[in-house]
Amino acid sequence: MSLNGANGSNGLAAGGQSPEYIVPLQINGEEITTDNTFDVVSPRTGKLLWKSASCSKKDAIRAVEAAQAAFPNWSRTKPAKRRDLLLKAAELFESRAEELAELMDTETGSPPALSKGFNLPTTIELIRDVAGRIATIQGSVPICAEEGTSAIVYKEPYGVILGIAPWNAPYILGARAALFALAAGNTTILKASELSPRCFYAIGRVFKDAGIPDGCLNVLAHRPQDAAEVTTALIEHPYVKKINFTGSTMVGSIIASQAGKHLKPVLMELGGKASAIVLPDADLQKAALACALGSFLHAGQICMATERIVVHSSVASSFREHFRSAVSQVFGSHTPAPVLVTSIGVSKNRKLVSQAVENGAKITAGDLDAKESSNTRMRPIVVEGVKKDMDIWYQESFGPTVTLVEVESEEEAIEIANDTEYGLTGAVFTRDLATGLRVAKQIETGAVHINSMTVHDEASLPHGGAKKSGFGRFNGNAGLEEFVRTKNVTWKD
Repeated sequence: MSLNGANGSNGLAAGGQSPEYIVPLQINGEEITTDNTFDVVSPRTGKLLWKSASCSKKDAIRAVEAAQAAFPNWSRTKPAKRRDLLLKAAELFESRAEELAELMDTETGSPPALSKGFNLPTTIELIRDVAGRIATIQGSVPICAEEGTSAIVYKEPYGVILGIAPWNAPYILGARAALFALAAGNTTILKASELSPRCFYAIGRVFKDAGIPDGCLNVLAHRPQDAAEVTTALIEHPYVKKINFTGSTMVGSIIASQAGKHLKPVLMELGGKASAIVLPDADLQKAALACALGSFLHAGQICMATERIVVHSSVASSFREHFRSAVSQVFGSHTPAPVLVTSIGVSKNRKLVSQAVENGAKITAGDLDAKESSNTRMRPIVVEGVKKDMDIWYQESFGPTVTLVEVESEEEAIEIANDTEYGLTGAVFTRDLATGLRVAKQIETGAVHINSMTVHDEASLPHGGAKKSGFGRFNGNAGLEEFVRTKNVTWKD
């Protein structure tokens, strides 16, 4: 595989790529470099990896116009043709997995277990699953009330879809931002994170090399200071018919507001404050390992990460021992300290923990004053004695910190799990399925996982949130239905 750009460079910076390499934009099948660029920096070392072309408002409009021009032909493409193209894309992701995983690790600081072990396999499965579902997009022929009147309900693609995805799981989240829309017959603009633009470029290359026609998938990236102008231009453009966004609740609120101003529908998967509830009959060893992984995988930089561990007091002491052992086993001193994508994340987590400790909370695992090899690394911290007036109680940490809370009853555990503005995911640990289902039904989230960690995403399960974690669903048939609209056609006999 070659991740060539318009300037003809080969390979990755980590394997000899020049820092002067410029990641191009992809508009109407062309790879475009721009006068304005921005630096892409290694989270691990702080050194320059490469540069990225930066999209202007003019570039954004050109991309929208290209997508609009491609829409008529693409929307008429037969489902079998679209299926075959997506299956080819899955094959290319699979054949390029080694290099794509290295690219993700280089730009985001992810461990190989996350990139090669989870992100890429899940992306490949997602594409294949969606490809196999395309033929399920079907209309209906209802019976009309009036004699002599007939009707057909068509399901049609919207047109141009804007997808905005974050850096932390670039292949899963980047691919799905365009995948469901393309599968349903729409054309797309994929707006990349400035923290991992080359991963998004690689997504565009895979789909182009698979045979997706020019203009159907356009990939843009821009400097942070241009975000407002470029994003607003995309959202307000009359050719853009729907927006999907994965990212923070704060930014999601801004995008939803802009889309609402122009009466455009949105699909959003936003932040989370997931609780893992450990009930008295839980397998504590399994629960502890799941909570350790759910809390600290990818340095906690996952929207589904466990932020609160809610443990029944009757097993709290034993659970603590198992949990410390699990954290030490997976994230102990024998392993490098987890990497956050920027030092801002480390500072935020240190501040949240410090403020809690100053107000009476206790660190029961980890060392807040530990010195690491870079200012983007931070080892796991467990905090107890957290109260509702502490920032860490409600704020999404998006980092390697977790609070452990003791409760006296199932009802109290559910109350704490729901005491958040977020509602993306949760977990319950119990040996009794009926108990697990009873608790799961009372938690206000888009998903609850019984006896597994809060981080769970698979192709066949609808994925999305409640409350300020968003609305709408990716994945499965629900994900395809998000990108078609109905049209009634009636006639008189």
